[in-house]
Amino acid sequence: MGERSIRERFLDEAARFIRTAGGIPGVRQIALIGSIVTDKPNPKDIDLLVTVTDDADLAPLALCARRLQGRLQGLNHTADVFLVDEHGRYLGRTCRWRECRPGIRRACEALHCGRRPYLYDDLATLTLKAATIANARVHAWPAVKHSGPIPADVARFLEALHHVA
Repeated sequence: MGERSIRERFLDEAARFIRTAGGIPGVRQIALIGSIVTDKPNPKDIDLLVTVTDDADLAPLALCARRLQGRLQGLNHTADVFLVDEHGRYLGRTCRWRECRPGIRRACEALHCGRRPYLYDDLATLTLKAATIANARVHAWPAVKHSGPIPADVARFLEALHHVA
C-alpha cells in the first residue's frame, strides 16, 4: 500500500475534526466546501463550514480548528473553518490565536476583536458568498448527505463517517 494522497490526509483530518466538533454544544451542522468536494487532485487546503448557534462558546471549536490547522501545516497545507449562524449568515472564521481578546495581537484583522471570543470576523479580507453557503453540497454532520455527484474519496469518507458515528 502506497503513500496516502493529500486528499486522503485532508479527509482523515476532517473526520477527526468533525467527530470532536460535532460534540460541542451549539454546533448545529458541519459541511465540506471548496476544492475537496471536486475532483481536484491536489487541493491546497480543506474548507469546513460550521453552523453555530448565537450563544455557542466558540473557544472549544477554535481549539479544534487550530489542531486541524496544525496537523495540516505539518503537511505544508492548511484548513479553514468558516462559521455561519442558523440563518445561513456568514460570521467569519474561527480565531487562530490561542488567546483571543481585544488588543492582544496587533496582527488581528478581526473587525470586532473580542466582541464574540474566538470569532475572527475579518469580513474586509474574506467573506463567503451567500450562494456558497446555501449551496454547500456535502453535509457531514449531524446528518450525512450530499447533492449532485461527488468524488469517490468523499463518498467513502461520508460512508465511513456515518458508520463510525
